[in-house]
Amino acid sequence: MKKKAVVYVVIAIMSFVLCGCKEQKKSSGDTPATDPLLGGWEIASHEAEELPEDAQGAFDKAKKELTDGEYTPVSLLATQLVAGTNYCILCQVTPDDAASEQKWTLVYIYADLQGNAEIMNTYDLYIAQHSMPKE
Repeated sequence: MKKKAVVYVVIAIMSFVLCGCKEQKKSSGDTPATDPLLGGWEIASHEAEELPEDAQGAFDKAKKELTDGEYTPVSLLATQLVAGTNYCILCQVTPDDAASEQKWTLVYIYADLQGNAEIMNTYDLYIAQHSMPKE
């Protein structure tokens, strides 16, 4: 129950953040509102239980670069159409180090047009005060 609540809170936050990144429909009427905009992030519209096939494929190809623990994708938060596709995926991370706590991480993956995929960036989410990084 706690896991679902955290996922929904993160999705809600990402929705508000990413809504600012979407462009408005141009007045010329060239682009229907439902078409993805090149370079604009589009909020994912699927069940949080599984990733769409294309996002899962990109994650599977790129996950070898994630070496600090076991990354379990929880939800695709958004996609960005570029010369390929960028994916923002929420992952639950179980660190290899048994002394470290489990954490949530946003994983950004770029999948090119040739079918290759790579990790572009990761951002750890600190949901509770006790899980803040120690300085």
